[in-house]
Amino acid sequence: MNTENFDTKAVGPRIRMMMPLLTPLEAKVVDTVFALRDFSDDTSLKQIADDAGVSEAMVVKITKKLGFAGYRDFRAAVSQYNRQPTAEMHQELSVDDTSQEIVQKVFRTSINALEETLSILDMEAFDRAADLIHRAKQRDFYGVGGSAQIARDVSHKFLRIGVRASVFDDLHMMLMSASLLVDGDIAIGFSHSGNTTAVIEAIQLARRNGARTIAITNYNSSALAQAADVVLCSTAQGSPLMGENAAARIAQLNILDAVFVAVAQRDYKAAERNLERTMSAVTSKRKDRLP
Repeated sequence: MNTENFDTKAVGPRIRMMMPLLTPLEAKVVDTVFALRDFSDDTSLKQIADDAGVSEAMVVKITKKLGFAGYRDFRAAVSQYNRQPTAEMHQELSVDDTSQEIVQKVFRTSINALEETLSILDMEAFDRAADLIHRAKQRDFYGVGGSAQIARDVSHKFLRIGVRASVFDDLHMMLMSASLLVDGDIAIGFSHSGNTTAVIEAIQLARRNGARTIAITNYNSSALAQAADVVLCSTAQGSPLMGENAAARIAQLNILDAVFVAVAQRDYKAAERNLERTMSAVTSKRKDRLP
């Protein structure tokens, strides 16, 4: 990782995105570093090795695996990252927290996820995704559980401007859908971990059949990301109680809101016309005034 001219806010997210590539022991060492609230430019290599129960050579090896020149480069980058206001926002939830503390921590975690996701967002991939969605003949979205809910939200937004998409959350249906996609179509896989087998298999099949593919995930080194033509990554710090998914969901929805606007921009007149038609169609079902 070249830390020169590098957005400091992106250090933590980029390290987290590399975590799937680490062994459990290597991941434990990284977790040890981020668990140290007083980690700084003065934190010695020996201290990290002792705290993690590994050799100093292993710590250096891990920092290089993460893309740094060595421990000193890693320490400087992480120290700068820890001094960022957004990094300080993240606080673990506790069973002893008051309602005020719970609300503050949950909101700050989401704000942090948005700030850090913005810092790592690949604008070239963003533009490619918007172009592919705009040009596609058929758009099929794949997701399971919470990721399926994100897919449905995105599909709903696109329908408002006349961009039709189908959502599939069943393995058999995903594979049937993917088997029918061809060149000119697009498949989008939604998976926080990027390791959801059903979504990966459907994206792989769609790609083999000539369709273009997009991955929406939290890890750009995940199996889903590797299977896709375009990857849009969110990032969020984990919490024992909430996990990563909650904050990552907010970040992913914001990425896709931006994609929605970018797609609408590519044919603004049609989007405006279709938005007026779809809004008009449901106006009679709203009760804006109380009797």
